[in-house]
Amino acid sequence: MGEFVRIETGEAEGVATLRLDRPKVNALNSQVVAELHRAADELAGRGDIRSVVVWGGPKVFAAGADITEFSGAKADEARKLSQNMNGALRALEQLPQITVCAINGYALGGGCELAMAAEFRLVGESAVLGQPEMLLGIIPGGGGTQRLSRLVGITRAKELIYTGRTVKAEESVAIGLASAVHPDGEVYEKAVDMAARYAAGPAALTMAKKAILDGYTLPLDEALAVEVEAFAASFDTEDAQTGVASFLDSGPGKAVFAGR
Repeated sequence: MGEFVRIETGEAEGVATLRLDRPKVNALNSQVVAELHRAADELAGRGDIRSVVVWGGPKVFAAGADITEFSGAKADEARKLSQNMNGALRALEQLPQITVCAINGYALGGGCELAMAAEFRLVGESAVLGQPEMLLGIIPGGGGTQRLSRLVGITRAKELIYTGRTVKAEESVAIGLASAVHPDGEVYEKAVDMAARYAAGPAALTMAKKAILDGYTLPLDEALAVEVEAFAASFDTEDAQTGVASFLDSGPGKAVFAGR
């Protein structure tokens, strides 16, 4: 268990919360990034956890990197900071579990990059997201130039990154950066509910996630070959047998899966 990042369980069966807790604004310094990476590595090996909620608490998700670490930094130091951040977020992105981000307050800079490494983002009504690094004379270094483009399109991503403009909750949903807006006091609960539904799903969810991630950047023929293998593997799961039998007996949507 880290000083600023911890894994909490008990909110729902099969669901864990990856909780950031570095007062006052969950600034992402080197220690927080290292703890995030270790937590992701631990979660990857937890067979009892099938979904993960990423949350910074009821007031602020993560207001960005700890800018004190940027003071006086040169290219070599900046490169190391970026590599460490990208390593942690890639570990989170590639978790076998389904990931849902619950965003209260600010998710800026590295905080927005952390949120984009999750699969789904639910935002509170007062949430503010963005990549304001350009206002410091630098660019995003934790995947912001890449994941933002993939989520909202390259033209809109350019505008947001070039200007450093932030977006509020409703706009974040309208442009595809977030999935839904909820009252601030309900966003974490909604994220847990969403995660719990995935936690109760079949083992094929993990296979679908891996096929999507592995195939996303490949040429179509290669990506389809990835899908073929994942499709075949899904038939070897207990849940596939359960799901097919349930459909034939009772119709769709009635199966209760074991997650294996």
